[in-house]
Amino acid sequence: MTPSDVLEYAPPSIDAQARLLVLIDAFGTAGVEGRMKLAKLDFLLRYPDRFARLMADRAPDSDVGDDPWLTGAIEQGMIRYRYGPWDPAYYSLIGALIGKGLIKPHQKGPTATYTTTSQGKQVARGLATSTSWSAVRERALLLRRHFNLSGTTLKNLIYNTFPDIVEASWGTKL
Repeated sequence: MTPSDVLEYAPPSIDAQARLLVLIDAFGTAGVEGRMKLAKLDFLLRYPDRFARLMADRAPDSDVGDDPWLTGAIEQGMIRYRYGPWDPAYYSLIGALIGKGLIKPHQKGPTATYTTTSQGKQVARGLATSTSWSAVRERALLLRRHFNLSGTTLKNLIYNTFPDIVEASWGTKL
């Protein structure tokens, strides 16, 4: 992917920031370890058909619910990148959330774990009580319950389940 490829993507929106904040908050004090794990969890949050497929395999008795907010409403698609689904906006999204004091990175070696700050928890919980965001919170909690795996394990699970992603060229929109 070249710098000009990145420029064709829209800048991160407030909705995208809110979605990541709700996702990170759902993982509690342990947070989300690494951008790869965050990207794979966000992929499952943004693509409800892919999420439903993995849930059917992993927890067939779980109810993923009807989610009209997410179904077909992907604000900006992800691309196939080196380690699977990726959004070039992650750097600015994460930076915006850190800059607003809503999340905090905890660096351990080369990997950062992202957790919500007390202000971030308050905003995320406020979002979760709204009609628009409650389904996102519920989906994020299901991700924590059933897919709280390492980034590499999630990547491999996605690759094994969705060969079309593996076969896609780098930079291809998913």
